[in-house]
Amino acid sequence: MPASHDIKGIIRRVAEIIIEELKLEDVTADTFNPEMDLVDELGIDSMDLATIALVLQDEYQITIDEDDYPKLKTICLIAGYIEEKLTARN
Repeated sequence: MPASHDIKGIIRRVAEIIIEELKLEDVTADTFNPEMDLVDELGIDSMDLATIALVLQDEYQITIDEDDYPKLKTICLIAGYIEEKLTARN
């Protein structure tokens, strides 16, 4: 279970997951730009995004609809989406 459900905690955890799943080097959760376009600037493809979505679903016990994937282009957008799902659940 994630330690923090506030937006800053979610942003940090999403960054950590992306760094871990994509095996990014020379970047940390503190230095990762949460506004960076993950597809255009980082080169994440649909398979990477699907993998990250699965990890996030397990981490936060939420469902991420595949139709929503195109909207999840930045860490900030992903974190907002997760926060929305968590709020709706509670």
